Amino acid sequence: MFTKYPDVVNIVQMREMLGGIGISLSYRLLRQGKIQAIKIGREYKIPKTSIISYLTENK
Repeated sequence: MFTKYPDVVNIVQMREMLGGIGISLSYRLLRQGKIQAIKIGREYKIPKTSIISYLTENK
């Protein structure tokens, strides 16, 4: 799943992986902890496994 993406993605790549969701929803998912991420400086680093977990747990 998502083989063309690296193991750690940024917010733009995460939005693509989730079907082109909006920027506001993207940040809301991260702030609420529904998708686990690490904030380094001003950027979020999101493990690909967190996105896959979110998709499989929220059917």
